[in-house]
Amino acid sequence: MQWTLVVPLKPLDRAKSRLSDTADDGLRPGLALAFAQDTVAAALTCPAVRDVVVVTDDALASRELAALGAGIVPDEPRGGLNAALAHGATVAGAARRAAGVAALNADLPALRPPELARVLDAAAAFPRAFLADAAGLGTTLLAASGGRELRPFFGPGSRARHRESGAVELGLDGVDSVRQDVDTGDDLRAALALGVGPHTAAVAARSLITEQ
Repeated sequence: MQWTLVVPLKPLDRAKSRLSDTADDGLRPGLALAFAQDTVAAALTCPAVRDVVVVTDDALASRELAALGAGIVPDEPRGGLNAALAHGATVAGAARRAAGVAALNADLPALRPPELARVLDAAAAFPRAFLADAAGLGTTLLAASGGRELRPFFGPGSRARHRESGAVELGLDGVDSVRQDVDTGDDLRAALALGVGPHTAAVAARSLITEQ
C-alpha cells in the first residue's frame, strides 16, 4: 500500500515552546523548521510513501518544505491541530485517491525510512492504527486505510484517546526513530543520540546543543 502522509506544522514563531529549557526564543523557530525538514525529507524517501502533504500557514516553512518535494495545504480551519489534520487528510485523500492516509508528527528529526515503512506496512492491516511516542503518552503516527476517516485525537494523552476511539495500537519494536518526537530538551538529546538528519544536526551544531 502506498501512503499519503499529512504533516501538521504550526507557525514557526509559536512552535516548540517546551524547548525553552534548551533553546531560546531566537533558536526555537529554526529548530522547529529543521525538525520538519528532516522529517519530510526522510518520509519522502520511504518506499511506502507516495507523497507528503504539510498543513501550515507559515510562509518560510511552506517554501522550504515545498523545495524538498512536499505539497502544501493552508490551515484553513485554523481550529487547532486535529482540525488541521482532518482538513489535510480530506484534501489529500480527495486529490490523490490515496489507498492510505496517515498523520505524522513534524518533529521526528531522527526518522529512518525503513522504520517508517515497517510502521506503515503494519498499519495497512487495520482500518485505523496508531503508534505511541517514546514517552508512552502521546502519538507520533495515526493511519487510516481504505478511504476511512482519519479521526485524529492528537494532543496530551492522545495514546489513550486514539485507543478509545477504536484505533489499533501498533506494538512494534525497533522503530525508535518513528517514536522519538521532540518536545523537550531531553527529547532532543534522545533524538541526537539516535542520529538526526542534516538540518537538525546543522542547527544543533551552530547552537552548541550536544548530546551531553
